Amino acid sequence: MVGFEFRTQTEKELADLDAIAALKETTSLELKDQGNEYVKKGKKHYRDALDCYTRAINQEGLGESEMSILFSNRAHVNLLLGNNRRALEDAEHAIELSHTNIKAFYRAAKASFSLDLLKEVISYCEQGLVLSPENNELNKLVKLASAKLAEHEKHEAEVSKALRGAKRAENRQAMYRELIGLKKPIIDKSKILHWPVLLLYPEVMSSDIIEDFCANSSKWVRIYEKKTLYDVLKEPNLVIPGIPVFYVVSKNSTFYNNLKPANGLLRSWQVKIVPELDPLLFNDTFL
Repeated sequence: MVGFEFRTQTEKELADLDAIAALKETTSLELKDQGNEYVKKGKKHYRDALDCYTRAINQEGLGESEMSILFSNRAHVNLLLGNNRRALEDAEHAIELSHTNIKAFYRAAKASFSLDLLKEVISYCEQGLVLSPENNELNKLVKLASAKLAEHEKHEAEVSKALRGAKRAENRQAMYRELIGLKKPIIDKSKILHWPVLLLYPEVMSSDIIEDFCANSSKWVRIYEKKTLYDVLKEPNLVIPGIPVFYVVSKNSTFYNNLKPANGLLRSWQVKIVPELDPLLFNDTFL
């Protein structure tokens, strides 16, 4: 069995260690002060300040509270230089070393805002406001971040809704193709339009498909008193991406009231764009 010999440090060795620690502390504080002066001198000296703070940190000669200030100061310079990711990392180190460093919370929030990390901005601001509820900079930043986050969430919801609508539209188009096969609209020799049409009855959850909807068919004159289907579809501002979809509803129904224009007036026909639906054709004579 190997034996180990332990010995206590001599007074001279202890004195040497104390001297080294004191030298590191003095050097760190001097570098910190130099860094502060470089920041005051302006933009041309920011990198000199960054170098001073880095050298002071590497000395490892200060306590946690002072080291937190060094990291927070370096985060400030990194923000000034546009090094937002490094600024955030330094600010986070500063917070780990001292949970009462209010400037570290602000700089972490500011760096997060520049990186569009809005939830993190709000979190850092709220933690800082616990320490300083009246801090104007934190209060302004948390309001900006909250408003921007709400705008982002609204946009994401709209995009998600549009994607769901597009998926449903794609499914409907597939269903239409299955119902009508490959039949295409045509104009016959008499210049009469023939078009496949889908009729939807949303109130009773049913539908009908007419493979050959003849524009001048007398059976439809009762519904369209002034315009034929051909007249409707040839309007220059009317674009039909697939086949016409007619919602057939009662004029007294809730469904009809929800979809008609706000002024309650309907022309002989009208196109209404609904995000989840294809263009809808309405007629004030629908029964």
